[in-house]
Amino acid sequence: MKVLIVGLGSMGKRRGRILRSVKPDAELCGVDLTESRRKEAENLGIRAYDSISGALAAEHPDCAFVCTAPITHAKIIDELLDAGLPVFTELNLVSDGYDALTAKAAEKGVPLFLSSTMLYRAETQYIKAQVQAFEKPVNYIYHIGQYLPDWHPWENYKNFFVGDKRTGGVREIFAIDLPWLLDAFGPVKHVYVEKDKLSELEIDYPDTYFVTLRHENGVKGILAVDVVSPKAVRNFEVFGEGLHLFWEGNPKTLARYDAAAKDKVPVQTYESFEHDARYSDNIVENAYGDEIVNFFGVLDGTQQPRWSFEKDKAVLELIERIENA
Repeated sequence: MKVLIVGLGSMGKRRGRILRSVKPDAELCGVDLTESRRKEAENLGIRAYDSISGALAAEHPDCAFVCTAPITHAKIIDELLDAGLPVFTELNLVSDGYDALTAKAAEKGVPLFLSSTMLYRAETQYIKAQVQAFEKPVNYIYHIGQYLPDWHPWENYKNFFVGDKRTGGVREIFAIDLPWLLDAFGPVKHVYVEKDKLSELEIDYPDTYFVTLRHENGVKGILAVDVVSPKAVRNFEVFGEGLHLFWEGNPKTLARYDAAAKDKVPVQTYESFEHDARYSDNIVENAYGDEIVNFFGVLDGTQQPRWSFEKDKAVLELIERIENA
């Protein structure tokens, strides 16, 4: 199998590295407009081109991964679908072209696969299973924050997509975490929002949101999202009469409360997990590999995708409600 990676920045290189472990026999080729990135990719064994058309003509790949800035995805996906390629795309953050792209994928008879990495975290799936088995009312409190300049310490935050209001850092956090929250707790009925700008960051959107979500099944959630927290934080609690779970974003911190022992009991969801030291400790590489495995399972007809453009469109509409509240 030959795989094309469009966009050879940090995420494109990550996908390439994980692809080598998931599909050791796969041949990798890539596209990037930046010469330095192409040279770096070549050093990693990825044959690199400066255009999609050039890569398609030379390589005839079997599928493609889109790892560019979200605002560019729609045009790139459209070109790849025209070539009849199954497409794996990173978070889009905007719904540009969603209806046309899903229609074209159906017409071409190829999968259009959308990343939603938190759905592949063993901790979120454990939380979902526990809540659904509990079958009693619950509430949750969730704070996700990280200082925006620390996201890509190797480049200025104004020079990549989180500096753009349409694809800003807070919006990305919502797009990362709302899918698993909706998967675990169901659709949202009501939204109440407070938002501010606390920092001196040179961004034209609020850097702090407090959101109350009322799900259709009665669950209430308080969601605090920011890009100003000096320490990267992901603190989650869900509680009801007889259930109390805790999670601080990495596999070592998932716990349940044991009422008899009156103490937290660790919950192990991974026998082992991989972490890239360049990123916060709440980013686990296993989930990125698991969704790539799911993509190839969709290609060979043995699996169904966990996420879709249709589901993502509903999440992006919810984010719009939050931003416009």
